Amino acid sequence: MKKTLTSFLLLVFDRRNSFFSFLFPGVTPPNGVFPLLLLLLCSLNGFSQDQYSPEVQAKIEQVEQGLSGRFLVAGQPKHTIKERMAFYHINGLSIAVIHDYHIEWAKGYGWADSAQQRPVTAQTLFQAASISKSLNAVGVLKLAQDGKLNLYSDINNYLTSWKFPYDSLSKGKKITIANLLSHTAGLSVHGFPGYAKGDTLPTLQQVLDGRRPANTGPVRSMYEPGIKSEYSGGGTTISQVIVMDVTHEPYDRYMQDNVLKPLGMTSSFYTQPAPADKRQLLATGYRTNGAAIEGKYHIYPEEAPAGLWTNPTDLSAYIIETQNSYAGKSAKVLSQEYTRLRLTPYIDSTAALGVFINKIGAATYFQHGGANEGFRSQYYGAVDGGNGVVVMVNSDNGGILQEVVGSVAIAYGWKGFYEPAVKTTSPLKVEQLQGFEGRYKYRGARELYLRLTVDKDGLRLEQSWDGQVVPLLPESATAFFSPDAGLELKFIKGDDGKVTSLSVFDRDFWDRVN
Repeated sequence: MKKTLTSFLLLVFDRRNSFFSFLFPGVTPPNGVFPLLLLLLCSLNGFSQDQYSPEVQAKIEQVEQGLSGRFLVAGQPKHTIKERMAFYHINGLSIAVIHDYHIEWAKGYGWADSAQQRPVTAQTLFQAASISKSLNAVGVLKLAQDGKLNLYSDINNYLTSWKFPYDSLSKGKKITIANLLSHTAGLSVHGFPGYAKGDTLPTLQQVLDGRRPANTGPVRSMYEPGIKSEYSGGGTTISQVIVMDVTHEPYDRYMQDNVLKPLGMTSSFYTQPAPADKRQLLATGYRTNGAAIEGKYHIYPEEAPAGLWTNPTDLSAYIIETQNSYAGKSAKVLSQEYTRLRLTPYIDSTAALGVFINKIGAATYFQHGGANEGFRSQYYGAVDGGNGVVVMVNSDNGGILQEVVGSVAIAYGWKGFYEPAVKTTSPLKVEQLQGFEGRYKYRGARELYLRLTVDKDGLRLEQSWDGQVVPLLPESATAFFSPDAGLELKFIKGDDGKVTSLSVFDRDFWDRVN
């Protein structure tokens, strides 16, 4: 790829103090000079970072114009990235596509910070959230590869600054590092909300014991280890402490020197809070309604499960190295043996060590998603064949992620990965639609409601828990679907012909209450 002026400027910006000092010895760079210059150059360059061949540009346009949910309406075109970003209230999106073991293209859309009118570029950094766990596993397995720990030994053999308090729930079984990485340790604390700027940050020991100022409960056994996979960011945090206790280094420094740098992830870091010289590259996180996260983003001392700042380009370097290492063509961090071990499901059929393994269509993929406050992300890498994709957004709404991934899969011919179902509508009269109006209560244990109403555009569904309104299209006299939300509904009538309940995907049932 041929670097443009924007890419060069971003590199300069990342090293702005030394660059300015070289040009103007003894002069302190004025606040705001570099951000303004960056915005000017990005604007002049159309927000693009690279120029591509006509063939690649055609693929980019195909991806950009090929988004859809689970369903398509017969005769209607697919959506564009711009349309779906508007639909989901997404401020910024970044994507990188891997083809034949190299990054074929990377591109940013929208705003890294809408108030500053700072665009997303391929260099913009996002919180990777739980994708952090994938790189963490690489770092932990490197210690095993180097003979510094055993993946199948009791974690307390390596913990010195804190010990896991076994109790009767573990039934005398010991938790191993492999259990932590595959979520088979039977531990609590699914994830972390992070801390606002200005909050007092807890130590890792306070996090693990659920003591103030930690904002999550203690990481403890829920049942004996080794039975099944149940997601636990708390367990991954224990692996962070193990890395620190074994190496006697800060976690972020170990990961930078032994994982990120060797993989070529030169823009990425685990350091929390973010280093000052990186902050102008950080995306601001946004809620589902488009409101900015207070303070722009949260801070995560739980670095291993949630603390990585990165971008799709850097994550693609990790994916490509994993693919090459798996094939025995590279060993920048892990050998072929340890990469294959990392990608082998452990106890559970899909949960491997820091990744999930899925057979989709004709290929097998390693993948992980991420969800921090104001950020969502997803990557897929084919175990064989050298294909992959990374998508990151600065929003609490991740609905667009799979649509972008699906568009990439179709454009690049990932056989059997994704194909939306095409549905034909069957228009109904207003009087027929009005027969479905009412309030429906979830038949399960939770107090959840759906409200169905009719307006000039047809039947609409409103969810009680978030207020989201979903337009529904009739497929038959009693079956409806939503191409936007990917829902299928069927109404059930009593002997008198009146609607008594509805089902969603023939699975979840809702009883009409008024």
